[in-house]
Amino acid sequence: MMSLIPTLNSLIAEAVTNVRSVDLPAQTAYTVSNSLSSYRDKVNREVTAPAKAPVAQSPALDPRTPLEHLTVLALRVFCVALTYGYRVSAIHPAIWRRLVRRYRPWLDRVARTHARATRRLAALTVPAYRHFVKHCNENETNKRNYVVAYDETSRCRDGRLELVGTMVDESSGSSGRPFNWIRGRRELASIYRNAACYTSLVFPARRPFAINAFSMGAWATGTNTGIAMTRLAMVKNTGPDLDKIVDTLRHFGPDFDYLVTAYPPFLKHLRDRLDAERFDWSAYKIHGVVGGEALTEALRDYLTERFVSVRSCFGASDLTIGMGAETGFTVWLRKQLMTDQRLRAELLGDDEQRLPMIFQYNPLDTYLEVNDRNELLCTVTSTHVLQPKLRYNVGDEAALLSYAEVVRILKKEPKRWAEAKKATGSERMTLPLLLLFGRADSTISYMGANIYPQDVEYGLYDANPLADHINRFCLSLVETTDHESRPVVNIELREPLGQQQRDQLSETCRAGVIRHLAKVSRDFAQSLAEDPSSADVRVRVFPPGGGPFDHTKLKNTYLVRDTTS
Repeated sequence: MMSLIPTLNSLIAEAVTNVRSVDLPAQTAYTVSNSLSSYRDKVNREVTAPAKAPVAQSPALDPRTPLEHLTVLALRVFCVALTYGYRVSAIHPAIWRRLVRRYRPWLDRVARTHARATRRLAALTVPAYRHFVKHCNENETNKRNYVVAYDETSRCRDGRLELVGTMVDESSGSSGRPFNWIRGRRELASIYRNAACYTSLVFPARRPFAINAFSMGAWATGTNTGIAMTRLAMVKNTGPDLDKIVDTLRHFGPDFDYLVTAYPPFLKHLRDRLDAERFDWSAYKIHGVVGGEALTEALRDYLTERFVSVRSCFGASDLTIGMGAETGFTVWLRKQLMTDQRLRAELLGDDEQRLPMIFQYNPLDTYLEVNDRNELLCTVTSTHVLQPKLRYNVGDEAALLSYAEVVRILKKEPKRWAEAKKATGSERMTLPLLLLFGRADSTISYMGANIYPQDVEYGLYDANPLADHINRFCLSLVETTDHESRPVVNIELREPLGQQQRDQLSETCRAGVIRHLAKVSRDFAQSLAEDPSSADVRVRVFPPGGGPFDHTKLKNTYLVRDTTS
């Protein structure tokens, strides 16, 4: 349609000229000419105007047949019984620990049956999903075909939106548009119980004190984290405020077991700030929990030079909080994959060059699958969920492995299995594993190789004595004067540096990134061997507040469009 506009404008302009050349009364010629010009302007406005957002449907719940009523009754009894059975396991952390330490493969079949029953029940009791199943030729839901297509009320059970005790969570807008997510009172209570049980297992503490440094705004993960931590610790919700956290640590002193929850980059800022103030780390016991984005092992190593331990959790605003979490076993396994090529090939395949985040998850709460594109699909099976999440695709690439399968592979080498058991310690979870590679499109393609932000972060922080000067980074492609594209690592400084230090930081980071990419990417290493100009990875260092960064967001954006040479 856009291509027709110039032609249409040309025809109208010619018509205006012809009208003016015809021997018509002046007023008539003026009126016709103005009408044609106005029509041209109207066409331009309407065609070039931005498209309006689609209007969400609000379908009513179709009448059910007598057989469907009986089916609903049977499915509800089955799903409610399983939901409350799982709930009993989370009444107390000791019972929960017993379940996650004794999870067996036959429970996978129970979880799969529960997920299917959940979807069948939703197809009869959730107006939006009933309409989706009948009229959409798709078998998985996502933001486009389900969340945008149907309004909030029609996505609730029986088309009823509970108000009292319901919390609205806003996504960060990393997909280009913020979304609102609704969670009911019982759903939130279940989230809090599970989070508290996991924390008590992984971070046993004598006098627990949680400092919640997540944002306290509409992104309700911060609020929910603070509430969940009150079940097992004293909590202070500071938000991402370094001054408040430093003051809190100094005021309450070292006689507590601290747990700081934050984005990974913010935990680095906290370490750097406390180092700058000559904080006595040895007198304190401080752990970290991060979420919201991937944590690289280079950054974990940098943080654990000060923190006792740092673990990452996986969740999605679209779905639920705490879908999976790291354990001592998964942290060890991920580090092992960095150096053990045989194990890497057995678990990931010969051609996989990326290093995934590895979590353990409970299929009885969140049933996970992968589709034929290796994208993660999730069904939240609890009947406490206000808006059922049904084979929902968040766009992450993933792989799923059973604990028994991983153990079988590890036991092939007794020494390796002994190391795994030592790393597991007292946690001893036997839950299945989620290997998360991240968003399918979060790459820069260069010289036939895919460059991932996680790998760049390794290069920036690994063995870099100047890493404490880095506030954040992002990637872009620059087009040079000879029409070639080169990757650029943009770095924002924590504080201003002199030119000599900036040059030193730039060269150290460039060398570290190239070294790590050549180590983890065979395509990049091959490009270096064939064409030395492939090493032209550029680093640009910006003062605080400068550069191509979105300073309005707490959550980092790692890929930006940039064509400046």
